[in-house]
Amino acid sequence: MHAIEKMLAKAAGKSSVTTGEIINCTVDLAGINDLYLQTLRSFYEMGGKQVHSPEKIVVFLDHYAPASTISQADNQKQFREFCWEQGIHLLMDVDQGVCHQVLADKGLVCPGQLVVITDSHTTTHGAFGAFGTGVGATDLAIILMTGQLWFRVPEVIRINLEGQLRKGVYAKDVVLKIIGTLGADYGVYRVVEFTGTLLETLSIAERMTLCNMTTELGAKASYIQPDKITLDFLHDKGKYDYEIFTTDSGFKYAAEHNFDVSSLGPQIAVPHSVDNVFDIEEYVGTPINQAFLGTCTGGRVEDLAVAASIVKGKNIAARTRFLVVPASKGVFLEAMEKGYVQVLVEAGATFVTPGCAACLGTHQGMLASGETCITASSRNFPGRMGHSEARIFVSSPAAVAAAALEGRIVDPSKYLR
Repeated sequence: MHAIEKMLAKAAGKSSVTTGEIINCTVDLAGINDLYLQTLRSFYEMGGKQVHSPEKIVVFLDHYAPASTISQADNQKQFREFCWEQGIHLLMDVDQGVCHQVLADKGLVCPGQLVVITDSHTTTHGAFGAFGTGVGATDLAIILMTGQLWFRVPEVIRINLEGQLRKGVYAKDVVLKIIGTLGADYGVYRVVEFTGTLLETLSIAERMTLCNMTTELGAKASYIQPDKITLDFLHDKGKYDYEIFTTDSGFKYAAEHNFDVSSLGPQIAVPHSVDNVFDIEEYVGTPINQAFLGTCTGGRVEDLAVAASIVKGKNIAARTRFLVVPASKGVFLEAMEKGYVQVLVEAGATFVTPGCAACLGTHQGMLASGETCITASSRNFPGRMGHSEARIFVSSPAAVAAAALEGRIVDPSKYLR
C-alpha cells in the first residue's frame, strides 16, 4: 500500500484498503471556516445536539476577517456562540489568520493525520505528511455529529521533481508549470505525491505552496513523505507524538511524471484559468493596477522576506496599489520582528488583517471593472477578486513585489541576483 492508503486504513480500523474502496474513517482534525454557516444549520437539521469530539474541531473566522458587512458579523457571531455552547476551545477568531497557516503555526497538524476542513486548499497539509482534504457543509456537519466521514480510496499519482531552482524561481513557479502542463482537471479525486531531489532544498513554507496548489489540479489530497525538514519543523513546535507511514516498495502509482526544474524560469498564469501558464517573459510590460501578496498560498514569512528584499529603499509605482496580507498572526509578528513590515510599508505597501482578504473577492482589496492584478494567491477565475471584467495574473511573491515596483509585469530575477 501507499503511505496514504495506510493512513486511511488505520482511520477506518482496517488492515488494508484498495483503490476505489468506500470506507468510513475517523477524522483526526476537522475545521470549519466562516464561509460555511450552513455547517451549523445542517448539524441541527440532522438532529445534532452535542458535537461528537469538540477537542478535534477548529473554527476559523478567516474569510471575513474582520467582518465588513452586517451579514458577515452575524455569521461570525453565530460561530462564536456555537463554540462556546459546544465546548469547542479551538476558536481562531479574526486576529489569527488563514486556517492552513494557523494550524501550521500552532503545530496542530502532524504526519499520519486525517484533516478535513471546509476549504478546498486543505491539500496544503500534505506538506506535513498528513491526508488533508476539503469538503462541503453537510459533510462537515456529519463529522460534527459522528466524528467520522466516508471516503473513496483515491488513486495516487507521483510527480518527481529533480534539479535546483535558479535565482528568482520558487515553488510557486514549479507548481504553476506542473498545472500548466497537466491541466486543471488532471488530479480530480487523486492524491498528488511530490518526490525528488528538489524537495531536499525546499523549506516547509515552499512545500506548503506546492501542496496548496494541487487543488488547482483538482486533487483530493497531496503528500510529501516526512523527512528531516518535516521533523525539524515539528520539533520546533514541540511535536514529537505522531505516526509516520511509508509506501511499500511494490506500490504501483496510477501515473508518474518527471520534471527537471533546473532550467525553469519564472512562470505566470494568465486570465482566466490557473492552467493557462506561460513563461513570465511573454507578459513582461503588461500594466497592473494592483499587486496582491498574501493568504494561504503566498503570505508566509519567506514570501514577505523576498518582497521586502526587492522593494527595500525603493517606492512602488505611483499608479499601483500593493496589498500585503500575512497568512497568520504568527507570520505578521515574525515579519515585524525581522523588519520586513517596516520595509514594505515604507515602500508604499498597504497591510491588511491576516486572513483571506481579496483572494475570494468579498472585501479588502477587490478589483474594479477593467483593472489588472498580479497576485501570489491561487486563482484567477473571472470575478475571483472582485469585478468579473477584471484581469488576474497568478505568479510568485517575488514577481508580485517586482511588478508593484514597476507598475507592470516584469521578470523578478533581475532584483535577486
